[in-house]
Amino acid sequence: MLNLGHAKKWKYEEDHSNWENGRPPWVEQPKKTHSGHPIHEIPWSLPYHTQSLCPECTRVVKARKFAEDNKVWMEKTCKEHGYFKELISPDLSVYMDMFTFRFGDGQGVSNPIVPDGKRCPEDCGICNMHHSHTALANVDLTNRCDMTCPVCFANANAAGYVCEPDLVDVRRMLQNLRDMKPVPAKVVQFAGGEPTIHPQFHKIVAMSKEMGFWHIQVATNGKNFSNYEFARKAKEAGLHTLYLQFDGVTDDVQFKTRAEKIMDTKRKVIENARKVGLRVVLVPTLVKSVNDHQVGDIIRFAIENVDVITGISFQPVCFTGRINEKNRLEKRYTMTHLALDVEKQTGLVPAKGGWLPLGCTSPFSKLSEALSGEPAMTITCHPDCGNGAYLFVEPNEKKEVRSLTDFFDLRAALVDIQALAQEIRKKNAKNGGGQGVQLFSKAKALSILRKHYRPSRAPKGLSFRRLLGVLDGYKDKEVAHNPNHHTKNAYPTLFVAGMHFQDPYNYDIERVKRCIIHYSARDGRIYPFCTYNSGPYYRERVEESISVPIGVYKNQADLDQFPSQVSEEDAFKVRSGTPSTVALPSMTQQSENHACGTEGCC
Repeated sequence: MLNLGHAKKWKYEEDHSNWENGRPPWVEQPKKTHSGHPIHEIPWSLPYHTQSLCPECTRVVKARKFAEDNKVWMEKTCKEHGYFKELISPDLSVYMDMFTFRFGDGQGVSNPIVPDGKRCPEDCGICNMHHSHTALANVDLTNRCDMTCPVCFANANAAGYVCEPDLVDVRRMLQNLRDMKPVPAKVVQFAGGEPTIHPQFHKIVAMSKEMGFWHIQVATNGKNFSNYEFARKAKEAGLHTLYLQFDGVTDDVQFKTRAEKIMDTKRKVIENARKVGLRVVLVPTLVKSVNDHQVGDIIRFAIENVDVITGISFQPVCFTGRINEKNRLEKRYTMTHLALDVEKQTGLVPAKGGWLPLGCTSPFSKLSEALSGEPAMTITCHPDCGNGAYLFVEPNEKKEVRSLTDFFDLRAALVDIQALAQEIRKKNAKNGGGQGVQLFSKAKALSILRKHYRPSRAPKGLSFRRLLGVLDGYKDKEVAHNPNHHTKNAYPTLFVAGMHFQDPYNYDIERVKRCIIHYSARDGRIYPFCTYNSGPYYRERVEESISVPIGVYKNQADLDQFPSQVSEEDAFKVRSGTPSTVALPSMTQQSENHACGTEGCC
């Protein structure tokens, strides 16, 4: 381990019982956000209290997370609507293994759009209370879609109106993201609806590239990318990745979740992506007893196409509308379910020890900041939000697949990198840094990585140099976007991850405060995913206040005929906190039906 002068040497240990309050010594926990609001650290053991929402009236209520019968639960009581109990994890040991491996909170933004927020999630937009900056920004290009999926939260046909920004609106939303400090948003995802049916989709992609976004992706059902020319033009405009709806490997499953048999279309999309040089991340929405039996098949499909598929983002379905506890328990699928299913159906990643919360990568960002002196994009979401595992695939026959943790002690390496970042900051503060210090520190980082690498357990052909190439690709998107990088300097990898977005039943406001996936909306504000699409459902309020009736839209032949729905003056007023003519309904004005109009959607 690193010698930090008089400081104690750190060593990763699974057992936290010897540490004060179960808190590991390597954790760096800030006390305030960049805007000065106090940060309350997530507890390190169960039970503990947090805040949630009543699923009936969405009022903020006190909640308790606790262990019972080797499971993790949340319970809460609304004075008006009674008691609710919700499953958080079906396995206490697997849950705690991921829940307790973290390195401390972020500090949000220094220029929040809502500078004086006092209540979460009521004062949303993004506010001074938020703990994380944007890692992935979403911009909705339309709520129209060419499918009618039962598991969708954005559907113009059900809503009865169209919300579709023009180029002026989109530029404004993108600029709000680029203006965030101290870390401007650099990764943008265009969403919807089906964003590719926006008549100016390719122009918007090109515009986002010109504005400085260095990774651009689109959340899509893929239909338009089954057209080679559409895919080619998207790539030329600057698109990098398709975040491709992919709920299973057979048409019967696709029909249950999407009401269409579309596997042939998915295969054609992947082939076109391969031809034009786009990358693909598969995005399965998982519904218990509907498609969770195909988790392993989806991973095997991705492995077979690892030259073009770089990841899988499993997303358990969320609940909207009223659903009783018995039915919720039967349908509820969690991150722990995913870990258990991957182990059972593939044997590639152990449920306990093989998965890490997404925020555990923060030591690499802190090391980058310490070396460069510049703020770095850092993932600091709540450990319940998501987790992941890295698979390395032998490139020739694709039969040998190893998890990163099989041959690299990732947890111990991250603890050492965290210590090194702290050591560099102390030296920089003492003597102002200097190139000699930086070069020595980089060599030390290299030594840490080599120390925890086990070449005898690595897949065939994976040298330490190629492992470094993989890490370079994850750190530097310009390197990753080089078509020759993976074949010459790196190794085929597949990032298997889960993102569990919240619904009113399992809502945890501490998760909202740490959200890293943000929506830049047309009202000039930026919303965490789980306030925009669940809980307060700001999506409905924003879209209803800035939209046109679907009948009016159908009478328009070209989107260019639509004026910008938000004036520059109103956008400035919203951002500056002064009164605006763009009014949003209050939290109590919830519509009876959500955007999809179906129970059990997300």
